[in-house]
Amino acid sequence: MFFADEASRGLGIELVEHGEGTAVLRMTVTPAMVNGHRIAHGGYLFLLADTAFACACNSHGPVTVAAGADIVFVAPAREGDVLVARAEERARYGRSGIYDVSVRRGGELIAEFRGRSRSVREDTAREAPGTTTKESR
Repeated sequence: MFFADEASRGLGIELVEHGEGTAVLRMTVTPAMVNGHRIAHGGYLFLLADTAFACACNSHGPVTVAAGADIVFVAPAREGDVLVARAEERARYGRSGIYDVSVRRGGELIAEFRGRSRSVREDTAREAPGTTTKESR
């Protein structure tokens, strides 16, 4: 799924680790990602965390999308900072799941994200280029 995600890859986000219910991604804050306060725009931090969440919740196989998410910004990130987002599954029940993502710069916590996922029926999901569904295998 990550390799078909042009938005995330276009921003230089890298997939570092990926396992069942987990994912680790990395992003360097570029000059285009800072706001008028010269700190990383919160939307980019959310996008990094959301992408880690997406990789973790889609690791089980069925097409899974966000049902909701929120983020708490703890400390500012700045141009040149290398940020690492670590997503971990907290619970899965039926077609729903809860995932937490910590965004860090080195050992310092920058943001905490919680995502709520929902698996969708395969016949309702559209196949993305470069991916496969049961029907296309």
